[in-house]
Amino acid sequence: MSLENQETGSIKPLPRLLFDIYALALPRGHGFGQRPPIGAWQREDGISYGVITQHVETGDIGILVMRRRVDNTWAEVANETGLASLDVAMSKIEHLLQDGSSKEPMPSNTAPRPALADFGDRKTSAVFRTLATPSHLIGAWTLNQLYLAMPAPDKNWVGDCQTGNFHTRLWEAQLLASLREQGLHVTQPYPSPDFRIENRKGGAAWVEAVTANPTVPYDHVNARPSLQPEERDALFFGPAALRFAKTLGNKLQKDYHLLPHVKDMPFAIALADFHAPASMIWSREALIGYLYGLGAEPQDIDGKRVAVSTKRAELLGETSFPAGLFSDNRHEELSAVVFSNACSISKLNRVPISAGADTGGFRYMRIGHFFDRTPGALEGIPFCLDITSEEYRSLWPQGYEPWSAEFEVFHNPHARHPLPEVLIPEATHWVQENGEMICRAFYETSILWSQTRILNQDDRVPTLDDFLPRDGDTDLTTLQFSQTSQSLGILA
Repeated sequence: MSLENQETGSIKPLPRLLFDIYALALPRGHGFGQRPPIGAWQREDGISYGVITQHVETGDIGILVMRRRVDNTWAEVANETGLASLDVAMSKIEHLLQDGSSKEPMPSNTAPRPALADFGDRKTSAVFRTLATPSHLIGAWTLNQLYLAMPAPDKNWVGDCQTGNFHTRLWEAQLLASLREQGLHVTQPYPSPDFRIENRKGGAAWVEAVTANPTVPYDHVNARPSLQPEERDALFFGPAALRFAKTLGNKLQKDYHLLPHVKDMPFAIALADFHAPASMIWSREALIGYLYGLGAEPQDIDGKRVAVSTKRAELLGETSFPAGLFSDNRHEELSAVVFSNACSISKLNRVPISAGADTGGFRYMRIGHFFDRTPGALEGIPFCLDITSEEYRSLWPQGYEPWSAEFEVFHNPHARHPLPEVLIPEATHWVQENGEMICRAFYETSILWSQTRILNQDDRVPTLDDFLPRDGDTDLTTLQFSQTSQSLGILA
């Protein structure tokens, strides 16, 4: 049964796009368990919304009503079950949404959350200022909603986001969205690690977010994209792998696993890469090289071009830094590394726009490579799609791009407290079985890398031919990236 089209009084149906964004502020996000929503409504002014839920087995009717506080975070004002009928539930929602015109007051001993748009005397960074441009206003709105959804953001969160630590805070926001989208109970009960996650079956873990940053700062807005290393050894074991090693090493030195609330629980570090301009497009291989000491090299065997696994004990360079963080039990305290190659402002735009948000006169094109699941395939499948197209939206069962589409979990086979795969169910998991690495993906569609181009709505619509590599062209705007790291026969 669906009640989505009913409109009454001063309330109106809440579009799925808004509901799915607002629901990320709920402790379990999209995880309604046995009581999924069957209809949602909002007040005309957007201050409050209400949801009717129904138990999938008993048919029991319930409601959930949320209202903005004076600092614009969401507060629960009603959560009831056992209602006599849908009419009774609808009547309660109408009353609660129409009751009162003001926002909820702040709880006692609780300071209002600083506004993301309040700069004070801070000089904002160029990358933060891009959010104010017309083509990125939907991304700015989305980032603000994710910030308001955070359970207990650091007191410096807003200032960091507006200035030099924008990408660190962006990663935390997208990490929260990816976890709550999967229905996990996500809290921030301690200053560190960043998040405690728990599923309905009682499985729990801690996650600390970190970004790989450049040794020399660069202009995140105008810098020319970095180039993927041409040599396979350099791709897997070169400077990017060393950057990951130092970033993860700094976090491991903090001994989070010894904290009383973390001890005897799985602990993961969530990593996003900004060590060079656009490096996240090609740096996954470097993470594999550092974590497992594994690389891959295309070779001709029996007349077929296949990927052959290679191993190294050290990273390239004069330091001879050890490769294979997960090759033995030296760091058994680290259960896994979570990674995404899509932590970006573009992601903030794509998710809501693919779900139906107004494009504001712009066209958003995504260009990249799908993972080719054909056995032995060494190259991805190039694509160029308008993110509002049905072809793009149908790539995922939600009907729009999910936050966790690029979510990957690299498991430590020697972990003292392994991270169960079911704890982060909608991710691609890299695990070791019978001495071999296996990659298991949740989504049928896996995007190896991509870029998002923003055009005016009336511009000529580009096609894949506009982006295919030309002779002598080595720019990152071409589609030259291989999937060798995921094509070792079993790496599929």
